[in-house]
Amino acid sequence: MPVTTDIVATYRGPRRVVARLLAMGQREDRLLAFLMGGCVLMFFARLPALSRQAHLQGEDQNMLMGGSLLALVFILPLILYALAWLTHMVMRLFKGQGDSWHARLALFWALLAASPLALLNGLVAGFIGPGGAQQAVGLLWVLLFFWVWISGLIEGYRRA
Repeated sequence: MPVTTDIVATYRGPRRVVARLLAMGQREDRLLAFLMGGCVLMFFARLPALSRQAHLQGEDQNMLMGGSLLALVFILPLILYALAWLTHMVMRLFKGQGDSWHARLALFWALLAASPLALLNGLVAGFIGPGGAQQAVGLLWVLLFFWVWISGLIEGYRRA
């Protein structure tokens, strides 16, 4: 299935989608594509807010975009790999039967699956600005991310 179809299906049942991804076999290139796709979409989600900040505060937009690009596309993947490894160690501590690939799949898929709400959050931050609407969309994004991540961990470590 296309990734976009899987993202929509994740909103209805994340464990079914993760089970389908697990059935496709352990391929690190697929996980890296999920991770980098999610990080690039997170960068694009930041652009409206950065544009607003540059306009309102008179800052250089290129500098803001460069810093965001460095943080989200180059540094965040390294942090997420470390977080997936720590998650795997915690799951092993609680007698989980999966390997670190399952932890990476759950985390990277959660990032990619929640990216449409991150894009919406970025639009709200750029066009409306800080306030209740941005907090509501941000909270929805965080809740969806953790729901998909935990569901993916449960499915991955249950099936292993």
